[in-house]
Amino acid sequence: MTAAAAPLSPESAPTSATGAAPSILLDKVHLTLEGPAGPVNILRGVDLSVAPGTALGVVGPSGSGKTTMLMIVAGLERVSSGRVQIAGTDYAGMDEDGLALFRRDTVGIVFQSFHLIPTMTALENVAVPLEFGGHKDAFDRAEAQLKAVGLGHRIEHYPGQLSGGEQQRVALARAFAIQPKILLADEPTGNLDGATGQQIIELLFELHDQSKTTLMLITHDLKLAARCERVVRIADGLIVGEGLSQGISGDR
Repeated sequence: MTAAAAPLSPESAPTSATGAAPSILLDKVHLTLEGPAGPVNILRGVDLSVAPGTALGVVGPSGSGKTTMLMIVAGLERVSSGRVQIAGTDYAGMDEDGLALFRRDTVGIVFQSFHLIPTMTALENVAVPLEFGGHKDAFDRAEAQLKAVGLGHRIEHYPGQLSGGEQQRVALARAFAIQPKILLADEPTGNLDGATGQQIIELLFELHDQSKTTLMLITHDLKLAARCERVVRIADGLIVGEGLSQGISGDR
């Protein structure tokens, strides 16, 4: 049986200056995984609160825990301890089916490597989450979203027939088609050349501004992170500060 999403109680939900509960709340989050040499502490007590509609950049050296934190927010990784509350929903007590349904309706994700289904057209790739969500107009909405990212002329093309930039545009269309409350982007330009990557970033921020969704952007690019309203720095599994004034050792 699917576990129901648990709304925050007024007592447990910290609020922003506007009175709204945070879109993303991580409270003393730890993640420990078993490795060949014993337990490995991936996250060591992460505290993070992000107000609705905020564009948050997350920077830090490779292996610092950036992507792991994103996976926890997405409900794709379970914490060892701590509290995770996303868009007013507490992940504690939710089973995998409940998390999958919540993610389908609430969280959009854009990965570095696109993750398109190769046997489906661009239109079908974007329509999939809408169909799973029971939207009868899934293909109409998918077509409109592809047109919004400049791919109205490529809707019947398969991923193998598209350039890297076009594939990432399809991935963006798919992520935004569900009108997510949270958009997670993990190095979205990592597999693209500079010019194409810049086009994708412009599109990402344009869609974010239009939709007012909360954006968590994982990046090694400090100039890209600086475009966000807020930036947190993570190192050795901990958030060690905000802003870019100190730079990030080991980043390019």
